[in-house]
Amino acid sequence: MRILALDTATQACSTTLLTDGVEISREIETDRAHAQLILSMIDAVLMQGQTSLKALDALAFGRGPGAFTGVRLAASVAQGLAFGAGLRVVPISDLSAVAQRALDLDSRIDHLLVCNDARMQEVYWACFDRDSSGLASLTGSEHVSGVGGIELPGSWSGGLGGAGRGFRVYPEIGAGVAAKLAHIHDDLLPRAAEIARLAVAQLAAGCSYPAEEAIPVYLRDDVTRASRN
Repeated sequence: MRILALDTATQACSTTLLTDGVEISREIETDRAHAQLILSMIDAVLMQGQTSLKALDALAFGRGPGAFTGVRLAASVAQGLAFGAGLRVVPISDLSAVAQRALDLDSRIDHLLVCNDARMQEVYWACFDRDSSGLASLTGSEHVSGVGGIELPGSWSGGLGGAGRGFRVYPEIGAGVAAKLAHIHDDLLPRAAEIARLAVAQLAAGCSYPAEEAIPVYLRDDVTRASRN
């Protein structure tokens, strides 16, 4: 299976070509210039992988939540490339991408709270379990709220962790909910590498969409769509 993934929802700008488990990636952390960087990064991984867009099985993208401009950019680039190459798209939550990154890094974690900075004294957050395949599985819904609105599932016990820059930006999380979490990775941002991995599972389950359904998810702006992963 050959998938191209891209993400521009946060400071991290990244793309990954995943071919039968082999990754070729480009990533950079920057506050700006995602629009100037992402297409050249895509060209670079395709060239290194000696392939073309039309040879792909699908195109995956970080559909949010995240910065409004960044989420919109990822969706529009994915949609344009998919239309041009006749590809289907796989939208992947940026919260689930952070969750997957943390689960891959830390085998001690079975249940995970992800908190990404949403600015305006709020965080994007969601809870995830490690499924039998080692993938991040959403428990409940994705949210945007102040730190006081974060809640952990009552059924969780043992192997609790946290991930995402929200923990770093809002240290008061540590005085509340995070006090129950044994392992916190507060340096993680979503990346195309994890988006690609999650997209493989979605494709195997038959979950891909026509290019026109490359729709961003903002959470904050009343344009939230039901989570697909």
